[in-house]
Amino acid sequence: MTDRLSRTTLATEPAGIGDPGRLLADEEIEAFIADQLAAVPLDGRSVCVLVPDGTRTCPLPLMLAAIHRAVHGRVTRLTVLVALGTHGAMDDTHLAAHLGPALSRATESAFDTDVIQHAWWDPSTFTQLGTIGAERVAELSEGQLRHDIPIRINRAVVEADLTLIVGPVFPHEVVGFSGGNKYLFPGVSGRELVDISHWLGALITSARIIGTLGDTPVRALIDEAASMVPGERVALCVVTASAQRLHAATFGEPRSAWRAAAEISARTHIRYLDAPVRRVLSILPERYDDMWTGAKGFYKVEPVVADGGQVVIYAPHITEIATTHPAIAEIGYHCRDYFVEQWDRFERYAWGDLAHSTHLRGAGTYDPATGEHPRVTVTLATGIPEAVVRAVNLDYLDAAAVDPQQWASDPDTLVVPDAGEDLYRLA
Repeated sequence: MTDRLSRTTLATEPAGIGDPGRLLADEEIEAFIADQLAAVPLDGRSVCVLVPDGTRTCPLPLMLAAIHRAVHGRVTRLTVLVALGTHGAMDDTHLAAHLGPALSRATESAFDTDVIQHAWWDPSTFTQLGTIGAERVAELSEGQLRHDIPIRINRAVVEADLTLIVGPVFPHEVVGFSGGNKYLFPGVSGRELVDISHWLGALITSARIIGTLGDTPVRALIDEAASMVPGERVALCVVTASAQRLHAATFGEPRSAWRAAAEISARTHIRYLDAPVRRVLSILPERYDDMWTGAKGFYKVEPVVADGGQVVIYAPHITEIATTHPAIAEIGYHCRDYFVEQWDRFERYAWGDLAHSTHLRGAGTYDPATGEHPRVTVTLATGIPEAVVRAVNLDYLDAAAVDPQQWASDPDTLVVPDAGEDLYRLA
């Protein structure tokens, strides 16, 4: 058995099962994971399993149980690292349900197992890998940015012999499609790359980049950072049908496994309308607990809203704007040009916060004489007080006044249940 994985071997075509037209049985998923990991030289090595937090849906307990069985007795240490990005940490009850029972029994195993959440707020948890220079950033960003980027990553990745990236692939507002190396950067990276990558996506605009296959400028930047990570990496990328079922799974070198899954996700998670609608009622599930995460309910439907139309985000359970990003209350929500044309006012803020602001406000223009002109109206029907909603430059609607069934009978309204993962586009 070799001591290190061969990069040449990992560069081959990824393995895969499933397609958009069917659902995988649990037994198929378990067998696929067992077969793939059996071929990876893990004996006597430490492994870091990188997983999403609760804002992404997939049958994670099933997959982690299969991974645990496949590596038990082979690896010296298993670390499960939850890629929070800059989301809030999950509480113990939520985390246990998210990961499943296999890990709660792992302490009884013959090897050590740790479960940790990415503490993006704690500098001591990071290792610095180097810097992507300004000229290279300009090249990767197609001339839109020219800044040195220090590359920091959670030390749990660097300290492991192998990192196994596990998670779903969806259309994504910053990078095109999520998954793959994105679980490293910005999933468990330092804030510098989080801010630069998200602002780059905002400059391109969510409406242009979301659901774009291949190497978008943001994906190129992420892959450049990933190339600096020592050790070996493989990825198990999945395309979900629900929190419990999968359409497909791919396994291999992270870039190739991600590409294969993204091709399937594009056929599964993009819904097409023949004509634009005047109004969307976007019903958010409880996995989004503030508007920082719940903004997906806007930008996944923005492309199908007519000019001058309205998106209503319906989420009575949400009571806060951004639990881990208080600056949003000061910045408010604005279109990209509002910031670009007043850069001297906003450059001091975290660029990731500015990017989030544009993602929830959508397309628009700004003129110093006439002000901001958003393309569509964004209305919150949530548990957030009206004064707070209006203070951040969004419209307010009393959630108690919303009857989703009644709205669904309006031919000019699209009602989207379980919003936030499927992308809506015009055919």
